[in-house]
Amino acid sequence: MPKILIVEDEDVIRLALRRLLERNDYQVDEANSVQKALSTYNVNDYSLIISDLRLPGAAGTDLISKTDAPVLIMTSYASLKSAVDSMKKGAIDYIAKPFDHDEMLETVARIILSTNSERQTSAPEPNSSQRKQIADANGMIGSCKAMQQLYDHIRRAAPTDATILVHGETGTGKELVARAIHNQSTRNGKPIICVNCAAIPETLIESELFGYEKGAFTGANTNRTGLIEAADGGTLFLDEIGELPLEAQARLLRFIQEDEIRRIGSVESIKVNVRLICATHRDLKEMAHSGRFREDLYYRINVMKLELPPLRERGKDILELAETLLKNRCEKMKKPLMHFSPKAIQAITTYIWPGNIRELENAIERAVILCDRKEIDNELLDIDLELVDISQIRGRRNDPPARPTSNNGSSTSERRKPLHADPSEDLSLEDYFQRFVLEHQDSMSETELAQKLGVSRKCLWERRQRLGIPRKKVSSRSGA
Repeated sequence: MPKILIVEDEDVIRLALRRLLERNDYQVDEANSVQKALSTYNVNDYSLIISDLRLPGAAGTDLISKTDAPVLIMTSYASLKSAVDSMKKGAIDYIAKPFDHDEMLETVARIILSTNSERQTSAPEPNSSQRKQIADANGMIGSCKAMQQLYDHIRRAAPTDATILVHGETGTGKELVARAIHNQSTRNGKPIICVNCAAIPETLIESELFGYEKGAFTGANTNRTGLIEAADGGTLFLDEIGELPLEAQARLLRFIQEDEIRRIGSVESIKVNVRLICATHRDLKEMAHSGRFREDLYYRINVMKLELPPLRERGKDILELAETLLKNRCEKMKKPLMHFSPKAIQAITTYIWPGNIRELENAIERAVILCDRKEIDNELLDIDLELVDISQIRGRRNDPPARPTSNNGSSTSERRKPLHADPSEDLSLEDYFQRFVLEHQDSMSETELAQKLGVSRKCLWERRQRLGIPRKKVSSRSGA
């Protein structure tokens, strides 16, 4: 039975969380401060420690350096930036208050399962400094599990001449990975030629890749070297290879098999020594099965596959990327160094970023252009928190699979004001939410209620409907 330690100074929350976990077959101990936890228990004996961020005496993040157990930080909207900072210090994850029972149970189960799997399959890890060296040398940012694995694969594959397929959504940085592989290889003194197959018309793609002889077709007035030949001795990066026409695929297959090309209009082949890296956001295996991509070519290029995670699944990397991009844009535009407001941080870490790093980069550049202060708010990022679909919120997590997360909760001091419950009451977190709404809905607007609870108005409305406490409409008075 997994053992969990709860460190929380509010009796109501601590008791409710303990009962929730015990009902789901966890062995639970509790403490109301970091000092109490350290003096009473051996904190290395637990499968997980769940700690509030703001505690009397010392912050919950102080536990991170005192234990080998994963630490899950509970936080609120007012301390959101501190929670993100805590993940940089080594917290496994953070969860916002108030939270649903299902969300807490899912988070706990995922962390314990992930931690146990890592311990059982603990093989000798690559040197972390080697990983960091690869990342820093190639302008790559991030330390989540998926990126650490990517750095390791780059380190292993780069010195070889194996053909590599980089797969990832649009905007995740596939070309950056290709350049990192080239820079870490023995070919780094030779050119890397990057070709976007989707950007070249079908009628020109073969002549661009393989070159042509004078007189091969109308307009071919001179001999022309193709891009493959130009990459001789170095690396050829074919981005969006899934867009390559079938005719060009057949010629590319011969190049891979024979290490030679034939210019259009020529009867002689030319030997070339080129390392091939391909990239796509499409499912090439499915395309091969449906006849839209040559199956033999697919197996030729899929020697070593590198998977690039989408931004929404990169957890704490998102804010690190955003802060780095912000600093770079400020320097480039010769503007004073800016920082993100708490709302901007909330927007950045909860938005799903369908355009990935490219979308994040564009949003930050636009915000820097428009901002005339030192603080960037979420409006300048053009992210409306009211429109963030709770069911679609992902990221902020170190390990996939991504899951929905709640919006952020209220501050510790704000939570203490409305509730004076008897700790002996079996008060659940849903009861906590319901009591706050019932006690304050007559004196607060919906916007104020949502802000105090640290959720969006949409989330507040959804919880009202689920708990059966819809807001009563106030009829307008006629003038007397």
